[in-house]
Amino acid sequence: MEAIEISKVQKELDSFKNKVVYLHLETTNGAYASHFGNKGVNVGAYIRNAQVTFTEAVIKGDVGYRVGLKTEFGWVYAEGLTDWEMYEGKHLLLAGHDQDGRLMVALQISETPFK
Repeated sequence: MEAIEISKVQKELDSFKNKVVYLHLETTNGAYASHFGNKGVNVGAYIRNAQVTFTEAVIKGDVGYRVGLKTEFGWVYAEGLTDWEMYEGKHLLLAGHDQDGRLMVALQISETPFK
C-alpha cells in the first residue's frame, strides 16, 4: 500500500461514481482497546458486499483522511484513512493504520462482489 495522495485517490473514487458498486467498510479497535491496562470497550463495525450507488465522492484531510460517499439516502463515511491501493486493477482499497501498523479502518469499493 502507498500513503494517500488526495489527487490520485480522488481520481479513483470518481471512477466509481454513478455505478452500482460493492462496499466493504470495517472499523475496529479490536483487542487493541485492552492493551497496556486500558479499560476501554472494544468497538467495531463491519459491512461487506453492500450494494450502493454514489453520486459524489469526497476525500479531505491531511493525516488520517476522511472519505464520504453520497448515496440517494445519505452518506457513507470513513475517517482515519492513511493508505491506499488499487488491486487487480478494479478494487480500490483504503485503509487506516495506527502508529504501530495495526488496521483501524478499511473502506473498499469494487464493481464486483468481494470474495
